[in-house]
Amino acid sequence: MKTPIQTTEAPKAIGPYSQAIRIGEFLYSSGQIALDPNTGSLVLGGVEEQTKQVMKNLMAVLAEARMGFEDVVKTTIFIKNMDDFAKVNEIYGSYLKEPYPARSTVEVARLPKDVLIEIDVIASR
Repeated sequence: MKTPIQTTEAPKAIGPYSQAIRIGEFLYSSGQIALDPNTGSLVLGGVEEQTKQVMKNLMAVLAEARMGFEDVVKTTIFIKNMDDFAKVNEIYGSYLKEPYPARSTVEVARLPKDVLIEIDVIASR
């Protein structure tokens, strides 16, 4: 059975999708970008500020599902410029503990609202 996860602590979906879907013990999140959930506006600044907001948004979605980053088993990072990888990696890593989830990182030409980063997660209890 699919259960949608929705929280006002993360940005409202800007299209026909859910913030996350729970199926059994697994949670599949949609990609989170650096939108402020209170204003719906893009967080100003560079990749560091955007990465921090993305991680906060993911944390809120996980919390709504009664999960945390310790439950994440896989992440996918979409980044506009691979030259920013070290900055992203440092911030991303500060939210996680060993054993770290599996991860893919992909440089992309363009992301929604021209953000610099988008991350999605798969979590399991």
